[in-house]
Amino acid sequence: MNCRHCQHPLQHVFLDLGFAPPSNAYLTPDDLRAPETWYPLKLYVCAHCWLVQTEDYARADELFRHDYAYFSSTSTTWLEHARRYVEAMRERLVLGPHSFVIEVAANDGYLLKNFVAAGVPCLGIEPTAGTAAAAEQLGIPVLREFFGERLGQKLAADGRRADLIVGNNVYAHVPDINDFTRGLKAALKPGGTITLEFPHLMRLIEHTQFDTVYHEHFSYLSLYTVSRIFQAAGLRVCDVEELPTHGGSLRVHGCHVEDVRVTTSAVAALLEEESRRGLQTVNTYAGFQARADRIKDDLLLFLIEQKRIGKKVAAYGAAAKGNTLLNYAGVKRDLLPFVCDAAPAKQGKYLPGSHIPIFSPSVLLEHQPDYVVILPWNLRDEVMAQNAAVRDWGGRFVTAVPGLTWV
Repeated sequence: MNCRHCQHPLQHVFLDLGFAPPSNAYLTPDDLRAPETWYPLKLYVCAHCWLVQTEDYARADELFRHDYAYFSSTSTTWLEHARRYVEAMRERLVLGPHSFVIEVAANDGYLLKNFVAAGVPCLGIEPTAGTAAAAEQLGIPVLREFFGERLGQKLAADGRRADLIVGNNVYAHVPDINDFTRGLKAALKPGGTITLEFPHLMRLIEHTQFDTVYHEHFSYLSLYTVSRIFQAAGLRVCDVEELPTHGGSLRVHGCHVEDVRVTTSAVAALLEEESRRGLQTVNTYAGFQARADRIKDDLLLFLIEQKRIGKKVAAYGAAAKGNTLLNYAGVKRDLLPFVCDAAPAKQGKYLPGSHIPIFSPSVLLEHQPDYVVILPWNLRDEVMAQNAAVRDWGGRFVTAVPGLTWV
């Protein structure tokens, strides 16, 4: 297999999680009676451009189906993050009624609704039917397509190039990252701005966030690699921000390579930090597997011990990262009887692989478990605040990543 960006042969395995089903392929009761497709889940690191990527098996249309169940608006933390972003970008770029904003992977309209409310014309691009329909109900125009160079060129030909192109947690999800980036180039106005948010590979390594690895994440990105990909497409990273979201993310600001804006000092500073931390050294990636295995083993031992002493354990958050963790650990309903989630689209379904049922958060009150394992650890504070009643019966919250802790 070759690197998806630079085409160099891949020889270095970063992480091998065996086999797993797609992490967002939630199952209906009827699905439980049918075969389930599992794919190898293995990451390689390119020793030329340092892109980390999944092994090629699953296609995007197999992963992002019409019934894709991730709705961004479920998280109040993420809604507030989007609101603050829109406010800041409107001021920074002086966006108004004569501007045009495109969001790639607009999901359920969680972000663009803020532009609509401010009177800024916008367009969402979202291939999954359920989330696209939710965005349209908010008055957001949506193209139900996958984004790439062809669509970017079509938008340009139709006179719909954007002053701002937004891509939150989509850049890692595209199988052909070069084609996607050329699409950004084509759809961007002269003087326009691209912002992309994605989990930072440096933080993934630092905090052993191996559960953020799943088939829908084709790429795991550093600023160094993204800068190379942008440059190859005629774009330039002109600024970067470090964000706390998803355990540590980057927001890169991009522009046409010939743009007159000066690249900020933050770009050089972060590139230097990545280099200092060894992100362009094979040895940095070599010990990650053992660290991931230790986290997996600790969780499994905890669940077995609670079962043996008669304690009740449940989970909260039917998140993709939780599915990676549970399937790698081989956890089934005997150790974790159910998971609760606030998203109605997931309730009544089952986690892929483990087949653990997903219930409404009210079930926690009925069963009063001794421990609640928070699978989306990046939303730990939000989950604990929303389910504070757990403490009324002496229940405790548990997270497994980056190490087993309970409060």
